Amino acid sequence: MTDFWVFGYGSLMWRPGFSHVERVPARLIGLHRALCVYSHVHRGTPERPGLVLGLDRGGACRGVAFRVEPDLRDEVVAYLRAREQVTMVYLEATRQIEILDGTRRTAPALCYVVDREHPQYAGKLSFEDQIRYVRQGQGQSGANAEYVLATLDHMDEIGVVDKRLSVVGRALRTPEGLPAS
Repeated sequence: MTDFWVFGYGSLMWRPGFSHVERVPARLIGLHRALCVYSHVHRGTPERPGLVLGLDRGGACRGVAFRVEPDLRDEVVAYLRAREQVTMVYLEATRQIEILDGTRRTAPALCYVVDREHPQYAGKLSFEDQIRYVRQGQGQSGANAEYVLATLDHMDEIGVVDKRLSVVGRALRTPEGLPAS
């Protein structure tokens, strides 16, 4: 059996929730991390949606790759489907990732890419709208702002910079909630 990899770019980076034998920095080319998904369950409700991350077209995304024992593949996929596909807003895809541990390895990895045809796809919102949705979002997994800030804190710990997400994070840490200039 071949290695099975999962690519995390949001909460999977800091709370994978599944067994893995290796956790390494990785890059995915052709998709970028964006607050582009209205959350109706984990970080919001249909009446007061939050906003969570998705992999959207273009650019690149640095995140974390998890190598899973091949015999746990079905179990991990079932867990991820239950966690990520509550409203089917993501397309389950296998994409080539670059492992950034100095080995120059590449590997196919399971990724969850936003479905641009899904009603929860928010597209590219202004920073003000992103901040408003994140501030109002509260769902089964907690406050939307906690999710964004925990993701940013983890990204900082592993040396990943995302300028767009950082603007939202700075605003969430200010009393006014407006982007800091």
